[in-house]
Order: sequence, then structure tokens, then C-alpha cells
Amino acid sequence: MNLQELMKDEVVKNISNMEEVTWINPKKIDYLKYEEARIPVSDDQIKDAEKRLERFASFIKKAFPETSEANGIIESPLEPIFSMQKELEEKYEVKIPGKLYLKMDSHLPVAGSIKARGGVYEVLKHAEDLAIEAGMLSYDDDYSILTEEKFKKFFSGYKVQVGSTGNLGLSIGITSAAVGFEVIVHMSADAKKWKKDMLRSKGVTVIEYEDDYGKAVEEGRKNSDADPLSYFVDDEKSINLFLGYTVAASRLKKQLDEKRIVIDEKNPLIVYIPCGVGGAPGGVAYGLKRIFKENIHCFFVEPTLSPCMILGMATGLHEKISVYDIGVKGITHADGLAVARPSGLVSEYMDPILSGIFTTKDSNLYDYLRILDKSENKRIEPSSCAAFKGPINLLKEKTSRKYIEEHIGANIENAHHIAWATGGRMVPKEDMERFLKTYL
Repeated sequence: MNLQELMKDEVVKNISNMEEVTWINPKKIDYLKYEEARIPVSDDQIKDAEKRLERFASFIKKAFPETSEANGIIESPLEPIFSMQKELEEKYEVKIPGKLYLKMDSHLPVAGSIKARGGVYEVLKHAEDLAIEAGMLSYDDDYSILTEEKFKKFFSGYKVQVGSTGNLGLSIGITSAAVGFEVIVHMSADAKKWKKDMLRSKGVTVIEYEDDYGKAVEEGRKNSDADPLSYFVDDEKSINLFLGYTVAASRLKKQLDEKRIVIDEKNPLIVYIPCGVGGAPGGVAYGLKRIFKENIHCFFVEPTLSPCMILGMATGLHEKISVYDIGVKGITHADGLAVARPSGLVSEYMDPILSGIFTTKDSNLYDYLRILDKSENKRIEPSSCAAFKGPINLLKEKTSRKYIEEHIGANIENAHHIAWATGGRMVPKEDMERFLKTYL
């Protein structure tokens, strides 16, 4: 189908006009048929990823003292935000049945964003592979030995590179520097100055581009491919990043169990995750689906000014179409979501899994941030606030109400809604104060 024909599609036309869109995924299938989807990520691979992070816990505890209380496990709180729920209902004239929670990956140790999951995992797996291959480490060792000088010297002979809008760069840069790797982060024009400054303070080389995220990734990949001792963390294609994110699911299950929150057919779980290129939300959604099966409903939320995942999935073209192709410039205040083309790997993984995608205007991000600050005394990045569009639209829009009728029914009254905050802890105070005063 050519572009002219695509533009006749109502969803594509609305995306092109940068309107807020509610899209329900017609390819979502019954969990029992998932084997037919042939998704090449198994439960064994996810368990292997969990075990690897457990092996590294003693290293993480020593390298990042802020994780001491959790014994080197990088995890975030799950907090009820019932006052926020009430405020959203009143301001947007919508009833949100059930209970609303905030999964605060915005406050994850090490990197202060959801990227601490996949980014930390991929760097540590690479370090483990190199050390084991060199005969310096075995799976039975206490991995805290990796903080010793001989390992730092060994890893300094290797390079790690990544292309990023900001948060993945922070995650990769901080972790790689702690291990001892030489690190180069290729950053797009929309990356915040404070993120670049923080990386440089850790000894990371930051290369800036006047172009978008795609250019940063392209140049980073090219630079890394030219060096046999360089390893490129590919946000668009990495299975290891994806696996790091999937581990969030079992951690969330444990938190729900501790809070005695039962998830079953009568008590569904509905999760809303901000989405850029798709790696982090895709990995989390995939892991959650493997655990909660038909009792979970996962939705992504994107800015109207850079809606790459909804465009890729709705057209079926995945990474073969960019928002630029339909006249959208991809410039948004949601800097972490400023991606023009989705991950082909992840968008195809999401075809049988994802319930749908919502898009939101940038102005809403600051409104949601102010409501969260006032009602719950919590602060997250504006891009993280995209998640709050989910429960509002789910209950207001005709197409999503139909989804509720067909897939959830009266059990929506017992739903547990989770807005997944993807970043924010490391935002400088002056920047956060400015966000709170921003009106678009």
C-alpha cells in the first residue's frame, strides 16, 4: 500500500493531523494461542535474566551504595495514588472504577528511570560474557569481585556505545563507567543538557547531534561496528535489553502479592506505559503477559507529536514507516518519547499482546504533573506523565469502552490500574520547578 492510500485510513489521518487518538489493537489474540505467534522469547530466557541480576546483586550493592538496603536489587516502589485518581476523575469528568497505582520506575536506583532495567542488565551481561570467556570469572563466584582493580583494568580495554534521547544513555553510561568500560553515548538534539552533563561527570564521552534519535543510533552503530572491541547497545533491536525489562513483571507480581492484591478474571490488571521506540514498554508488557495472561490489559501512551509505535502497528509497517512520512516532525516536550520510527522487533512482538495505544497532547503532560504533585506530593518527568492519559481515555472513548465491554465487562469495577512512571528522580530541582510552571 502506498502512502497516498495509507493517508485515507482514518487512524493514520488522525495521527497525521496530530490529534489525540485511541487505537485498539485488532491483532491481539487469546493467550492460549500465543505459541502460534512464534515469539522467540521464552520463560526460561526470562528466568535466566532474573538469575543473572541476582548473581550481580553483590556487585551492584558495592558499586551503587544506594542499593544497599535492597541488597543490590534494583527495584521501584508500587504506590497507591487514590487522591490523584479522584482529582483526575473530577478534572476530566470521568469515573475511573477500581484503584489507581503508580509504578515508580521514575525512582529506580542507579539511573532514575525504567532504562535502569534493560540498560543495566545488558551492560552487566556483556561484562559477564567477557570475564567468563577470559577465565577471570565463574558463575559460582561472588560477583562483588568485579569491583576489584584487575577487573576495572580488564574492562577498560573494551568500549560500550549507545544512541539515546537521554535516559538509556544515562543507564548505559553510568553502569558501564562503574564496571570500567570506556563509554561513548551518542545523543540526539532533544536530549536534556543536564543528562549530558551528568554523563560527562562520570567520565563518559558524549557525542551530540543536531538530528533526531534515529541519527544518534545510526552514527553510534556505525562508530561501534568499526571497532572490534566495541559493543553497541541497540535500543531498536536488542533482545538483551528486552529481557532486562521483562524481569519487571515478576518483581511487580511479588509487590502485588505483598499488598495482598489478587489478579484474576474478576480482578483485572490494566497497565499504561509511556512509549518511545518501544523497547522498555514492550519488554515490561511481554513479561506481564507471560505471568498474568488474559487477566492483564496493556496499553501504551505516546505524544501526538511523535506517535511512532501506533503508526507502525496500525499500518502493519512497523519500522518501515516513520512519523516524518506522514508529515509529523517528531518534536515533543516528552523528550524521552521523541522517536520517529518504532523498533521493528518490539512492535512485531506486540502485535498479539498489546491491547491498544493512546496518544496525548504535550499540554496534558504538565497538567498531569501538577495534579500528581499537588495530590500525592510526587514528581516525575513530563514524559512519564503520559501514562495518566490511559485511564482517562480508557473510560471516556467509544472504542476503548467497547474494548471494556468485550474483554473486561462488569469486572472493570474491581480493576487495578497501574500508571508506569518511566523517569524523573534525577531531574534537577530547578528543571522540575520550571516544568510545574509550564503551560502550553
